[in-house]
Amino acid sequence: MMNGAGSSLSSLTALSPLDGRYASKTAALREYFSEYGLIKHRIQVELAWLHTMADCSGIPEVTPLDAAGKGVLQQLGGIGPSDAERVKAIEGVTNHDVKAIEYFIKERIDAAGVASLQGVKEFIHFSCTSEDINNLAYGLMLKGAVKNVIRPAMIKIIHTIANLAVECADVPLLSRTHGQPATPTTFGKELANVAYRLHTHVSRHIDRVEYMGKFNGAVGNFNAHLVAYPDIDWPQLAKTLVEGHLGLTYQPYSTQIECHDYIAELCDGVSRFNTTLMDFNMDMWSYIARDLLKLKVIANEVGSSTMPHKVNPIDFENSEGNLGVANALLRFFSSKLPISRLQRDLTDSTVLRNLGTALGNSLLAYESTLKGLSKVAVDEQAMAAELDRNWMILAEPVQTVMRKVGLENPYEKLKALTRGQTVDQGVMREFVRSLGLGKADEDRLMHLSPASYTGVASQLAKDLPTIVGKNA
Repeated sequence: MMNGAGSSLSSLTALSPLDGRYASKTAALREYFSEYGLIKHRIQVELAWLHTMADCSGIPEVTPLDAAGKGVLQQLGGIGPSDAERVKAIEGVTNHDVKAIEYFIKERIDAAGVASLQGVKEFIHFSCTSEDINNLAYGLMLKGAVKNVIRPAMIKIIHTIANLAVECADVPLLSRTHGQPATPTTFGKELANVAYRLHTHVSRHIDRVEYMGKFNGAVGNFNAHLVAYPDIDWPQLAKTLVEGHLGLTYQPYSTQIECHDYIAELCDGVSRFNTTLMDFNMDMWSYIARDLLKLKVIANEVGSSTMPHKVNPIDFENSEGNLGVANALLRFFSSKLPISRLQRDLTDSTVLRNLGTALGNSLLAYESTLKGLSKVAVDEQAMAAELDRNWMILAEPVQTVMRKVGLENPYEKLKALTRGQTVDQGVMREFVRSLGLGKADEDRLMHLSPASYTGVASQLAKDLPTIVGKNA
């Protein structure tokens, strides 16, 4: 038995930090992935099936619903947490979570006393296996969570980075390949690279996922259905339920379970987005470490318990850590969920209950990245100073022009001039003057500086909104 603070659940006693320390930041997902959310979506599926049968002339025992009956079912579809507690109480007796849903609906129909529903009560969960209800519930939960919570957060990140890319399109930045000084870019262009990648993950992968649903009985063949009503086109009726009433995509071939391939596809898409965002967080951390980005000072925040001067990039670090946790789960889901022994085993059931955890850690990471972005300021002077310390990077354009005009050993001559040597503006320009180039080529190189040697980086950054704006 637990004593003291552990005796009741709160943000302080929650086992998961998503429901504890970070509860306020992941609250939007509770509607979908809490136990209450699962119960609510299961009830939604059961009621949609009853509506589908009532609209089918081939099942005369399920009469069309009158206004009073529809009203009762509409109320049932909008259950609150206290109603879900009643479902759990019934489950405590049945020891079966989906059967508890059926009994709960019947109980509420009895309590309503509407005559038109009494005769159809036994058609609740008619010919269904539990997985008919569960797979559709999870499809609705995933579709709703991605559409209403996860995707908007992704788009906000894309647009925030894209806007900053345009703002910083003309700010020159020293590149580093292998950590060493390399051909310059602009800070805006480097941000544009990330925004475009994130946009691609959303538009080409996440947005193209079809949320599938099956509704075909114990092992996918409508066995019991056909015995009860041999003249009904059951696959078509199932498609009407899945697509017409629930807005999912009908899965015509399955065992007892929907194969979860679309969930794997979705998990892969989200994990790719997360991986790119992790890369971005690490780069932002590096720019801060190089003093190219400054962190805004928040008056009452403490950066270190012993070093008063510290202002740490904690938001980018928090995001990176949570993305790692999320991706560990997402990649496990994508490799495990499509596998099921023969017609059914139960390993997917407990795994599916953790979908909200992976998306919760993702959402937490997205919020942290956005917070981090709101606290950074670009230090253009520091970027310019770093470029001015690295005139040797102009070895690339100088040797390229030397190749163009046919001078001998251009690469080797620039290697001797710059590698391991101190090269400043004077050294580089003196070398250019010694080459005997034509006036146009010499003038172009003499006017070149590390800060101006950025190619079309600025324009690429400024063009970005026309691309990423399409998935807003």
